[in-house]
Amino acid sequence: MRKAKINSARVQRIITAALSGQLDEAQALELYQLGPEMVQLALLATVKRIAEQKDQIEQLQSKQDAISNSIGPSTPSGQRPIYTKPTTSKRRQRRGAKKGHSGNRREKPQHIDKHEEHRLEKCPDCGGPLQRCQRQRKRVVEDIPEDIQPVVTEHTIHRDYCPKCKKHVEPIVSDALPKASIGHRLVCFTAWLHYGLGVTIAQIISILGYHLHTRLSAGGLVAMWQRLAVILLFWYEQIALEAKNSTYLHADETGWRVAGKTHWLWCFANDNACYYMIDRSRGSPALQKFFTEEFDGILITDFWAAYNSVCATDRQFCLVHLLRELEKVDQTNDSAEWQAFSKKLRRLIRDGIRLRKRRNFTPKRYESRINRIKARLSQLAHTVYHNPDVKRLAKRLMKYQDSLFTFLEHPEIPFENNFAERQIRPAVILRKNSQCNHSDKGAATQAVLMSVYRSLKLRGHNPTITIAHALRDYVATGKLPSLPGSAIANG
Repeated sequence: MRKAKINSARVQRIITAALSGQLDEAQALELYQLGPEMVQLALLATVKRIAEQKDQIEQLQSKQDAISNSIGPSTPSGQRPIYTKPTTSKRRQRRGAKKGHSGNRREKPQHIDKHEEHRLEKCPDCGGPLQRCQRQRKRVVEDIPEDIQPVVTEHTIHRDYCPKCKKHVEPIVSDALPKASIGHRLVCFTAWLHYGLGVTIAQIISILGYHLHTRLSAGGLVAMWQRLAVILLFWYEQIALEAKNSTYLHADETGWRVAGKTHWLWCFANDNACYYMIDRSRGSPALQKFFTEEFDGILITDFWAAYNSVCATDRQFCLVHLLRELEKVDQTNDSAEWQAFSKKLRRLIRDGIRLRKRRNFTPKRYESRINRIKARLSQLAHTVYHNPDVKRLAKRLMKYQDSLFTFLEHPEIPFENNFAERQIRPAVILRKNSQCNHSDKGAATQAVLMSVYRSLKLRGHNPTITIAHALRDYVATGKLPSLPGSAIANG
């Protein structure tokens, strides 16, 4: 009995070595010496384990194929498994500005705080004496102090009695919110690090503790930010109102998580405002919460059908998304009908883009050429096709043919939705670093502070200084000032 167990263990060891590709001649001879019965047992066991591994590989491959088939050109990058992303070799461009371009460098400081002179007493090479000359050069070095210490202020608040009102009164301290021990600048600075730059709470605590010698807890930071979001809600609503009343607006959405549940972060932006909204829905119910009535301007989006519920006429669909879908179908469809259709559509899109990039372009000057482009699009969309991919895209062209070349009639808008994707990118970075939100209150704080900080940056303001000054006015008067307008164009 014991001998049988030993032989079985030896056989299992040999089988494991064979499956891992590490079976040597000594182990094969050892199996042969155990007899025909053990050789037969080893071969059957090996075949069984190979079959099991083959089934596992096939199941995994089927799951990967199912995921790959469910991914489209508009699927967010964060929701694509890494193994589905192709390795593309982009053409390497020469770094730096073009030849003849004026140089770019940091501006020289406006003032000098300290002067130091440096002179050698002897030659550093031979150690001999030096003959003094009048030659010299200046070098400006800008640095931060070695030991940055926070400014701790003790406010002595006198309470005096008013005989007329028959109560004690005291002055208002506008350097911090009521009952707060942290000043406005520190609150705004930490909120900007987290919601503006995507720095995690643990990293903010480390920055404050090691470099600024200020100790704060994670709970204290979150409580401060939630209180700040309640105060800035007035600006958040003002940003939404300005976005809805604008002449054009970019829109995009990306996946989000709140308390472990799937949500969506919506972004509505233009050159002057950026409004974020976190909602459980990715469809028209979420859009109707923002657009309380039909949008009168030009909405620039991808081909997500939910946007049709808030803007049915003036649209500009992202042509880059359409070109990406053509590239995706090219990988699986090599029929002659598809190749001819995609070639004509690509040429049509590129002709429209080249026309718009002309220096002297105006809709009135090139009216006839714009009409010819629209006629070519109509002919391409209404042709009878048989290939399923061609029929699907032709149906889309037929449905949205009046909204593909809107940028030729309105030169102020682009032909792609890249601006919304750039505005949503900081949220994607923060999603990766901080894993979204743990509560609905945190999601509301996220939306408010990201919208305010991003909009102030677009308007050319320093977000931390602007909000800190607004908080001082709020504490002093009980009312938040209006949202500042644009300081510079495209700030």
